[in-house]
Amino acid sequence: MTRIAFLGPRATFTEQALRSMPEAAGAEFVPCAGSPAVLAAVRDGSADLGCVPIENSVEGAVPAVLDGLVADPPLVIVREAVLAVRFALLVRPGTRLDDVRTVASHPHGIAQTREWIAARLPAADVLLSASTSEAAAQVARGEFDAAVSAPLAAEQHGLDILADDIADNAGAITRFALVAPPGPPPAATGHDRTSLAATTQNRPGALLGLLTELAVRGIDLTRIESRPIKDRHAEYWFHLDCTGHVSEPAMGEALAALHRRCDRVRFLGSYPRAGNGVSTAAPSTSPLPIGGADAAQFAAAQKWLESVRAGGVA
Repeated sequence: MTRIAFLGPRATFTEQALRSMPEAAGAEFVPCAGSPAVLAAVRDGSADLGCVPIENSVEGAVPAVLDGLVADPPLVIVREAVLAVRFALLVRPGTRLDDVRTVASHPHGIAQTREWIAARLPAADVLLSASTSEAAAQVARGEFDAAVSAPLAAEQHGLDILADDIADNAGAITRFALVAPPGPPPAATGHDRTSLAATTQNRPGALLGLLTELAVRGIDLTRIESRPIKDRHAEYWFHLDCTGHVSEPAMGEALAALHRRCDRVRFLGSYPRAGNGVSTAAPSTSPLPIGGADAAQFAAAQKWLESVRAGGVA
């Protein structure tokens, strides 16, 4: 039986997203206390797959997940899911709004309900928890007065919904990633996303050069974020999401070019995009000039690309 670790406890948004994925059918769910613990479970083999939130439309990326994806040993994303998130204020039975002195949630839950809390609970202390569902569990144990969580968590933890639909931005969504040890990526669907991270030397035009390798091949860059390299001052990982699949010629050429140009490239997976649409990556029709790359660099980059396509170490 497949074991899938997820950001727990039960009734988190992550569990809801996981249940929408085909890999969840017949699997054993393993709740973990934090996204780093999910990634660690996949790395040490105690879980076959792991589901974590990777970004939301209000607060952006989840830093702990981005940092965890570039750690060793490598992991890759094999599927994503997008979930419309709905927040409620959960309390123990009998609690009134005037009774609430402490409110807890995951940092992204607090960020997405900050205005509502400020307007209706201006005197309450706002505290952070490992997940929205863990905050609900803490309320049930009497540690806090209220939790910002999914309505589903009320039933799970025996709480009442004091206020529903409290998000500041209606229609907010969160994107979740299913991660696995390196292996052959899912087959191309024509509606795919490729994720990677890269580091470059600190010199003028370095980032421009990286982006140019994508642009000249018609690769649509849908997200870019930087994260500090923990043991190197003023050096950063650039995390990129692109439209297309590693098996496509244009994407393959772009990844090989980045391998030649960048100090380090970490392939983080090619996988079906959530939602509708088709790949907009333009096919390559002619060689493209790559400044500064010699024959050995081309050969090394091609060897790396073939390894990635075969499911080798990213």
